[in-house]
Amino acid sequence: MDISYEEDMLGPDGADNRPAEPPNSLDLNGAHPQRKKLSAPEINLSLDQSEGSILSDDNLDTPDDLDINVDDLDTPDEADSLDFTGHGNELEWEEEQATKEDEPKEEAEPIPEEEEERQDARLWRTVVIGEQEHRIDMKSIEPYQKVISHGGYYGDGLNAIIVFAACFLPDSSQADYHYVMENLFLFVISTLELMVAEDYMIVYLNGATPRRKMPGLGWIKKCYQMIDRRLRKNLKSFIIVHPSWFIRTILAITRPFISSKFSSKIKYVNSLAELGELIPMEYVHIPESIIKLDEALKEAAESNKVDNNPQSKS
Repeated sequence: MDISYEEDMLGPDGADNRPAEPPNSLDLNGAHPQRKKLSAPEINLSLDQSEGSILSDDNLDTPDDLDINVDDLDTPDEADSLDFTGHGNELEWEEEQATKEDEPKEEAEPIPEEEEERQDARLWRTVVIGEQEHRIDMKSIEPYQKVISHGGYYGDGLNAIIVFAACFLPDSSQADYHYVMENLFLFVISTLELMVAEDYMIVYLNGATPRRKMPGLGWIKKCYQMIDRRLRKNLKSFIIVHPSWFIRTILAITRPFISSKFSSKIKYVNSLAELGELIPMEYVHIPESIIKLDEALKEAAESNKVDNNPQSKS
C-alpha cells in the first residue's frame, strides 16, 4: 500500500508534523541560547580503501553541496564581538613595570639612629692595655695622631724605630687638654704595642716644641707605668734629639720612678747629623719645624766657632 509524502507529514489528528525550515543564521542575541549535541558519524580508521574507510573514494571526494559562499554568512556585530581591552591594559601595565625596573633606584636615606651608630663605631676605638679594655675617642685626638710614627728598622731583624714628635702635642691652654691627653696617652701606648715585634728604640724629637706643649711629669710617669713589661725589656735605646734644659730637668726628677736600666738607655743628641750616625734616617719622618731648627742651630754653632777662633780675628 502506497502512502504519499504529505500523508506522512500529517499526524493522526491532522496536525502538520513537518519540521520547521532550518535557520540560515545564528541567533546570537537570544535570551536563552541552547547547545545542540551532534553525534559524530561512524568512521572506519583503517588505512585500506574499503567501504567506510577514511581513505575510500567517497570520503576523499569533495561534494559540490559543500561549497560555502562567505558573503552569505551572517557575522556577529560589534556588540557580540570579544572585547580584548583588558588584555591591552595588561600589556601596558607590563611595559610600565619594565620601564620602572630599568630606571635607577634611589638609595634609601639612612635612619638617623643607624647613622649615629656608624659614626660612633668610626670615632671610637677599643684597645686592650695590660689586660684591661679601654676606649679611645679618636675624634678628639685626630689633629695629634702624628705624634707617634714608625721610622723603619735598624740592625738585623725587626728592630723597630719609633719616632715621637713632641711638637705635635696639644697646647696645655686649651679647655679639653686633660681629656685629649688622656685619650692620646692610650693611643700612644696601644700604637706602640702594634708597632713593636722584637727589640726597638724610641727617638724623641724634642726640638721646636714650646714649653706649653711639653707633657707634664704626671703624664710621663703614667706612660712609663702603663708600658707592658715586654716593651720595657725590649727597649734598647731612648734617644732625645735637641734636648732642652726643661726636658733634662724632667728626666732628672723622674729618675727615682724609673729603673737604673732604663736610665742607662737614655742618650742625648744635639743635631740631626749626629742622629744619622746612630740610626738609618731613610724612613724617619722629621717635621719641617725641626729641620728649620736644626739648620738654625747649625748656623749658630758655626758662627760661634768663628767668633771664638783667635786666628780668624787676626
